[in-house]
Amino acid sequence: MEVGQKLAKADVADSSQRYFNRELSWLSFNRRVLAEACNPDYPLLERLRFLSISGSNLDEFLMVRVAGLYGQVRRRIEQTSIDGLTPTQQLAAITEAVLALEAAQQAVWQDLRASLANEGITVLGKRRVDAERSRWLRAFVNEHVLPIITPQAIDPAHPFPFVASQGIGILFSLVRTADGAPVMEMVLIPQQLPRFVRLPGVEASYIAIEDLICRHASLLFPGFKVLGHGVFRILRDSDIEIEEDAEDLVRTFRTAIQRRRRGSVVVLRLQGDFDPAAEQLLRTQLGLDHALVIDSPGLIGIGGLAGIVEEDRPDLKFEPYSPRYPERIREHDGDCFAAIREKDIVIHHPYESFEVVVDFLRQAASDPDVVAIKQTLYRAGKQSAVIAALIAAADAGKSVTAVVELKARFDEEQNLLWASQLERAGVQVIYGFVDWKTHAKVSMVVRREDGGYRTYCHFGTGNYHPVTARIYTDLSFFTADPRMGRDAARLFNFITGYVEPRRTELLAIAPLGLRTRLGECISAEIEHARAGRPAAIWAKMNSLTDPDLIEQLYAASNAGVQISLAVRGICCLRPGVPGMSERITVKSIIGRFLEHSRIWAFANGAPLPSPRARVYISSADAMTRNFDRRVEVLVPIRNRTVHDQVLDQVMMANLLDTEQSWLLAADGTYQRVGPVEQPFNLHRYFMTNPSLSGRGAALGNGRKVPKLALRRGALPARPDRARSGTPGAGPLPHSRDRMALETTD
Repeated sequence: MEVGQKLAKADVADSSQRYFNRELSWLSFNRRVLAEACNPDYPLLERLRFLSISGSNLDEFLMVRVAGLYGQVRRRIEQTSIDGLTPTQQLAAITEAVLALEAAQQAVWQDLRASLANEGITVLGKRRVDAERSRWLRAFVNEHVLPIITPQAIDPAHPFPFVASQGIGILFSLVRTADGAPVMEMVLIPQQLPRFVRLPGVEASYIAIEDLICRHASLLFPGFKVLGHGVFRILRDSDIEIEEDAEDLVRTFRTAIQRRRRGSVVVLRLQGDFDPAAEQLLRTQLGLDHALVIDSPGLIGIGGLAGIVEEDRPDLKFEPYSPRYPERIREHDGDCFAAIREKDIVIHHPYESFEVVVDFLRQAASDPDVVAIKQTLYRAGKQSAVIAALIAAADAGKSVTAVVELKARFDEEQNLLWASQLERAGVQVIYGFVDWKTHAKVSMVVRREDGGYRTYCHFGTGNYHPVTARIYTDLSFFTADPRMGRDAARLFNFITGYVEPRRTELLAIAPLGLRTRLGECISAEIEHARAGRPAAIWAKMNSLTDPDLIEQLYAASNAGVQISLAVRGICCLRPGVPGMSERITVKSIIGRFLEHSRIWAFANGAPLPSPRARVYISSADAMTRNFDRRVEVLVPIRNRTVHDQVLDQVMMANLLDTEQSWLLAADGTYQRVGPVEQPFNLHRYFMTNPSLSGRGAALGNGRKVPKLALRRGALPARPDRARSGTPGAGPLPHSRDRMALETTD
């Protein structure tokens, strides 16, 4: 019996049959990331990069999501998840899945380690080395390690040291040779030391810092005999909670950041032959009443493998790739305002350079006719040309307003730093709402023209971050439409002065009306279906968790609307269930770039793709937090050229991809898309075709993304037609920046 038939006989009113668990869905996503580390068609160091990303992803998941569930258990909160599980039940299921994922990561590491050794890249571990290398390692420890680390005796005279989150420590069991007295010592490894130390030589040899210290314990403890040692690593609760009545948000956040550093331990990883007394000491001193303890037989801290990925071996990495600069801007001699004034522009990152966004702001800063700039900043990175442009604009006497979001998880300290620098330069810095995050990506430039003022706007699906803009696929939309400009002004007034707009002309703003706008569009498709007209929804997002939206999509499916979703990460919607979601398909694309743009397309009575379709781009994922607790924008694409580019090219290509796509089944499992007559690689396609903003619909060799490829049979509509294993993706270009597939956003 098919899964869908089994579910159809179940009570579809039961939440466990209607939705997937959010946390388990995320773990499934990270398994798909890990699967890329096993892709034999990827260069070896790129596979290692995926393994590292999978490890870093899991750390963040445990520090935030699992920590939150432990907190609910401690406070005896019994609020159930979308699928009806209590926090305790979720933790039981998550623990099982996490342990399986950890074991899979270690198995992949052992395979990759052997493959790396065959290519001349070795990781030593406990392996003996020749005399020359032994002397070098000993000298390195004496010169670069011993001056930094500090052994501490663990006894009543020495308080148990503080161990930072993601910190690695070693417990040594020793005997003093003078009197035979047993001694326990702890060494905490400072983050200033490299995770892996590279030995000199043409062929690369690495050793993990903990193995290096353990190998040379006699240098650290002269006069002692080492009986044994164990390595451990902890993760702490790293979420930040801010009281709604905070009087000084900056001061509150600085205090909260300090408090986060001492958050409760949620995970203890152990490696090596731990003395039972030493392990019990850790459990007691770290307060592990509610924590996950994991024995790691292999490498501890998989995310640290990113250090080895940086090895200079271009033959083991993707070929270099450089984004194109948009032709439309070049045609106007680099004048962004002239190009935008002529016609709306869409830029497709990372295939087209993020530098055009920076140039837009740089030009605004230096243009004597520009009078004001307003800018949202969620994540800007550590080396931000956007910040520099805003400071230059303020120095030039422009009125500059920057909305800096302090609640961007793990970027709070960096954003505080940017805020202080902007304020010193004379920028008016606003921190937005206490209880909502400002997640919208909007830049607004007011320029004096023709005896009046014209507003130029940039709306993005991704952050103003120069590094992620090279590895995340996002859309930048530039327009001088006066209606968009007026709506952008209303948005900034709402954020800076709490002036809630009574209406907007084109934009939908969360938490005010974005949910309603999407609901209206879905309802319109239902009416089209009932009237016998073509009805379809195409959508692309990072996560889909909002139960109300999911129920609307279920209703649309039951009414006859065909729904195709590209959901990269978490998906709580259960597709393909007769009588509930039989007309809904869900795919997840995992590849060289991180799919990050958010796009909605509604057929509007004509077969998709069509000029009649209603097309939107957004900063918001389909999550309750984005609809109800964040400031977001939904931007309608009305210009015909941009409309076709977003729908016929970007959205279509996502639906056509077969080489990097996974299909979600009704039972929650994902399978790779099986062999098709015309395989299609989304990322390779856009890397090898001219820019979207170059000449309208023109693409390489004068062709468009083939519309007919979506005919019946071109792509499996149900996961039961997919296959397991890894399809041949062929050689893909290279990004030298670490691709982060984390869900923090």
